[in-house]
Amino acid sequence: MATVELDKDNFEAAITDNDIVIVDFWAPWCGPCKSFAPIYEAVSEKHEDIVFAKINTEEQQELGASFQIRSIPTLMIFREKIVIFSQAGMLPESALEELIGKVKALDMDMVRKEVEKQQAEKS
Repeated sequence: MATVELDKDNFEAAITDNDIVIVDFWAPWCGPCKSFAPIYEAVSEKHEDIVFAKINTEEQQELGASFQIRSIPTLMIFREKIVIFSQAGMLPESALEELIGKVKALDMDMVRKEVEKQQAEKS
């Protein structure tokens, strides 16, 4: 599956309607973003069960701000509507593939329990 562009109008549906969504926050003027783009695109072709999305932080400043994106590229991964990974900087293809393997192997019941525990501690 090729990458898809997300904006404030289609972001929520992408996260809600898909099990795993990997989001690349980027900008056209960003050198590392340009270097990472072919890696991201190549990996997206190998995983048809995952949505690989891109958010242009210049055009979608509201989305970037809502996720407190301070540097780009930033990779954020949602699984079952929960942010399970967020990191600035580009990854080599092997590291991205390894990360995807870990994301797929996650026990989401345990993740949900941990999220509930953290929310209860905040209350």
